[in-house]
Amino acid sequence: MVLQKVVIVGATSAIAYEAAKCMAARGAELFLVGRNPEKLETVAADLQVRGAQRIETFVLDVNDVARHQEMLDAAVAAFGWLDGLLIAHGTLGDQHKCELSVEETLREFQTNALSVIALLTLAANYFEQRGRGCIAVLSSVAGDRGRPSNYVYGAAKGAVSLFLQGLRARLARHGVAVVTIKPGLVDTPMTAHLRKGLLFASARRVGRGVYRAMQQGRPVVYLPGYWRLVMLIIRLIPERVFQRLSL
Repeated sequence: MVLQKVVIVGATSAIAYEAAKCMAARGAELFLVGRNPEKLETVAADLQVRGAQRIETFVLDVNDVARHQEMLDAAVAAFGWLDGLLIAHGTLGDQHKCELSVEETLREFQTNALSVIALLTLAANYFEQRGRGCIAVLSSVAGDRGRPSNYVYGAAKGAVSLFLQGLRARLARHGVAVVTIKPGLVDTPMTAHLRKGLLFASARRVGRGVYRAMQQGRPVVYLPGYWRLVMLIIRLIPERVFQRLSL
């Protein structure tokens, strides 16, 4: 699948940046979306040097869903049409704080699930009408099964994965690929507070995997691939046993 005119939401995140490098090296036109204008400009300048044919930026807080249509309209106006969308924003909140606060829980769910679903609803209509393209979203292996250590984050990602499953079935008949990307543990600024182990992968490795998944239009991709087996095992653990595990 050709990815020449791509919108990247959460473009300053480590994984999105690595995927964007792959696109820039192939001369893509990139519409970068993020909430920090200084970081956006830094990323844009770097991607320009790496070969991007054209770079546009758009400052957006994804939780301001009223501006999602404005952002998509700006991207189409800039490039004429779009053939790719990568949604890569998100936060890894404090599970304990969420347990103590309804407000904190809803804030995390808003950012990691509802803002994504809102944007997907608008983007789906655009790509359906165009009859081609690729929509890819960074979900997470955390959404495969609720665990005590991060079930608020996991529930949000699980909601996104389920939404994408239905959206994929809807858009398949219109020639649009919908790609669910499920990274496992990735060494990024978002996980800087976590102790690194053997299962951690670099953002570069995962970002390149994201790009390949979009090119191929694969339905569901675990990155790195060994997480498919890891999560299969976790899903198969009986509930009574699972409740006694520290996961």
